[in-house]
Amino acid sequence: GEPLRIIPRLEAAERAAAAGLSLLSLRREVAAGQDHVRRALMHEPRGHGGMYGALVVRGGAAAEGAHLAVLFLHCAGYSAMCGHAVMALGRFALDYGLVPEPARPETAVRLRCPCGPVTAFVPWDGRRSGNPVRFHSVPAFAAATDLAIDVPGRGKVVVDIAYGGTFYAFLSAEQLGLDVCSSRTRDLVSAASAVTEAVKKQFKLHHPESEDLAFLYGTILTDGKDAFSEEPTTNICVFADEQVDRSPTGSGVTARIALQYHKGLIQLDQTRTFRSSTTGSLFTGKAVKATKFGNYNAVIVEVSGEAFYTGTATFTVEEEDPLKHGFFFK
Repeated sequence: GEPLRIIPRLEAAERAAAAGLSLLSLRREVAAGQDHVRRALMHEPRGHGGMYGALVVRGGAAAEGAHLAVLFLHCAGYSAMCGHAVMALGRFALDYGLVPEPARPETAVRLRCPCGPVTAFVPWDGRRSGNPVRFHSVPAFAAATDLAIDVPGRGKVVVDIAYGGTFYAFLSAEQLGLDVCSSRTRDLVSAASAVTEAVKKQFKLHHPESEDLAFLYGTILTDGKDAFSEEPTTNICVFADEQVDRSPTGSGVTARIALQYHKGLIQLDQTRTFRSSTTGSLFTGKAVKATKFGNYNAVIVEVSGEAFYTGTATFTVEEEDPLKHGFFFK
């Protein structure tokens, strides 16, 4: 459901990785010195306001037993984790020979993401990859529950904050007088963005391993159906600079499962289905193992979904083009 532009390699990034930079340091380096690449490929005229990207990095940054490392790009900058991209990258890694000896009927593809190690499990028939793809991300946890936040112009709301490779605020759209399934997307985006800004000002995030990861990526508005059910629950994720996820959000599903487990609403190995309010696409998620992450009680979450190829592109950047590095119109 979410567009993903995979960049198979960027020489400047691989040179920096070969110098021994950590992936988080590499992310800073690329943002400082190669951000024109992100802008050219995410922004118009080559991209659009909902475009997402994955920069594959091999060599130094892909050490420690991973098949590849990856930086995640979007219209406003760089993320720490992206579940829908992991699904797509799992297929890409098999189909483009990044895994030396893929196994049938399923191959484990090990990725290093800025948030940490992630493993995708990808169907393989000996010739090409298939669906569904599932992945296990870094430990997920509830950072705060029932947190009262004053949203300017909208009053007080109660939010939960959870981590699934990146941090999100969660609340039902009903608290804002909206319906996640029927309200206008622009109204949902405006409300979610207001919540994000309010949480950033009123709550201090902490990450057990790196303060580089202690940032609120966005807000996910839900239909409020958090208790376990066989029926899908619908949500919309608004992240970065009011960008709207077209998928149910892999890292968001990871974080939401962690929240539901923390609250006792689901048990280990109970599978829930999550629907995107924008495209109707579906992911499933379940907590598969309880663990610790720093001082947090955490879970390993398995998320499953489908990724489909849409094409292969070659882009041209002409030096004399005044808009060669793209423009962003919202």
